[in-house]
Amino acid sequence: MEFKGKTFRYGRDVDTDVIIPARYLNTSDAQELAAHCMEDLDATFVERVAPGDIIVAEENFGCGSSREHAPIAIKAAGVDAVIAKSFARIFYRNAINTGLAILECPEAVDAISEGDEVSVDTESGTITDVTTGKMFQAQPFPPFIAEIIEAGGLVQRWKKKLEE
Repeated sequence: MEFKGKTFRYGRDVDTDVIIPARYLNTSDAQELAAHCMEDLDATFVERVAPGDIIVAEENFGCGSSREHAPIAIKAAGVDAVIAKSFARIFYRNAINTGLAILECPEAVDAISEGDEVSVDTESGTITDVTTGKMFQAQPFPPFIAEIIEAGGLVQRWKKKLEE
């Protein structure tokens, strides 16, 4: 899959409580969650994010509680991919389960600036900062994870498999 959009940069240890604050966990409606995505960290995020945009973050993105609401909120807000130096393990799996593309690439994180236009090819693992022309290599998704991301999440993948 290929994604292209402008970037939003965040620091290290962005936890699930700032991705989607606990006060909004009384709903599982993706659009309602998206309306509050990142609001405790970046109050203007939902006003500025557009479909296809990409989050770039330092180490340990998605730490904190194990709520699936966090990657759901990010994806529903319009973000196609998150590039970070590292992810909290439970967030990593929740992101895959919900169909959010995530890539670990410290070199890309160090080089990409807020607002840069970036393209991501998950099949090859190539990350290109279109603004600067620099290219980076992340680990491409194994075929079974690529299938989950392309289907829009684990549940959707299984529904598709059952229909075959």
